[in-house]
Amino acid sequence: MAEADDIDIMNYHGGFEKIDPKNTRYPYCIVWTPIPILSWLLPFIGHMGICTSSGVIRDFAGSYFVSEDNMGFGRPTKYWKLDVDKVCGNGPATWDKAVHDASEEYKCRPHNLCCDNCHSHVAMALNLMHYNNSTSWNMVNLCLLSFIHGKHISCAAFLKTWLPFIMLSGVIATFLLTFNLQ
Repeated sequence: MAEADDIDIMNYHGGFEKIDPKNTRYPYCIVWTPIPILSWLLPFIGHMGICTSSGVIRDFAGSYFVSEDNMGFGRPTKYWKLDVDKVCGNGPATWDKAVHDASEEYKCRPHNLCCDNCHSHVAMALNLMHYNNSTSWNMVNLCLLSFIHGKHISCAAFLKTWLPFIMLSGVIATFLLTFNLQ
């Protein structure tokens, strides 16, 4: 778990991109927040967005709607910092164009929880920029990789992500143990 208050990150081009949770700025990051009830049951499933080079969050929040700096289920609780040097092309400009183009495309699409969702929007942006020389980003590998590489923004964000799942698991375990012991 990382405390990310005002972390300076220097890229190889000499510029600073500041992760700033207070102002909800996560340059070159994929951000994640839990979805009530769904994330309580399956804590690796949540709502995802991708940030521009200046840290502005873009997320496919519903049919024909890509929000800017107002995630569909609240402020991010986790972020995954990506390396702009793994973008094919002109780094920041290519990154921002891919995020913009994916967002414009998803403004014309209906939202489908299982097949064409916020994870698909982020995958399209990564595919457009050929991130890490790949065009095979999809919602499954993004879900897995963001779960593995994502860092919690704060202790409170960690609790927002995991406490409902832990409490629900405790209630279920208590219930099962109570009825199995009688």
